[in-house]
Amino acid sequence: MFRNNYDNDASTWSPQGRIFQVEYASEAVKQGSAVVGLKSKEHVVLVAVKRSPNELASYQKKIVRVDDHMGIAIAGLTSDARVLSNYLRSEAMRSKMVYGRALPVGRAVNSIGDKAQTNTQEYGRRPYGVGLLVIGQDDTGPHLYEFSPSGIVSEYYAYSIGARSQSARTNLERNFEKFEDMSLNELIVQGLRALRDTLQQGKQLDTLNTSIGFVGKDTKMTILDGENTQAYLDLLDEGEAMETE
Repeated sequence: MFRNNYDNDASTWSPQGRIFQVEYASEAVKQGSAVVGLKSKEHVVLVAVKRSPNELASYQKKIVRVDDHMGIAIAGLTSDARVLSNYLRSEAMRSKMVYGRALPVGRAVNSIGDKAQTNTQEYGRRPYGVGLLVIGQDDTGPHLYEFSPSGIVSEYYAYSIGARSQSARTNLERNFEKFEDMSLNELIVQGLRALRDTLQQGKQLDTLNTSIGFVGKDTKMTILDGENTQAYLDLLDEGEAMETE
């Protein structure tokens, strides 16, 4: 596991110019169940696969509401995600109390990027072992950002992180030019179609393991779980049936 003692902490460079603990944290993101984000000109959507630790446990939450205009989906260590989501909520509340306005999405994401980067530079800390997809709506429109444990943040038209997320990204890359003019329902169904590509053989999306979140110009951050997802799963099945015919 150790690579010549260059991975004992996050502030030591290897001779090849790598920080191994950051790479290990990125591997933790790849172990988490997949989440997919995509946006149109009016809405931005998150869809996620939930996991259950065992048959006696409930499914873990994958999409978290930060404020009326912003939410996140997580892949990786849930405990680290809880710390970052609480920090974002505090920043959103502070923006409303101090400035009287909602926190701009880009500023929110950059703030957690700065917070994560500090952990890669100071001795005795470790990188956050979680990746986030952050969606939000502000004065400049809908936004989708990806946050990685290295502290790098990037904005996307569509993206996926987590286990087998490359399959979803391939689907998104093939269709992203159509997303701009899609309705909310069409966008959600397209996201579910990409998410389904990340499932193991024999697995299916259902009301127990599917979570949906969206926000838009005239729509507050909304999270759908359980039976509330059934209508969109039915739309997905109807679309597949029409394609088959």
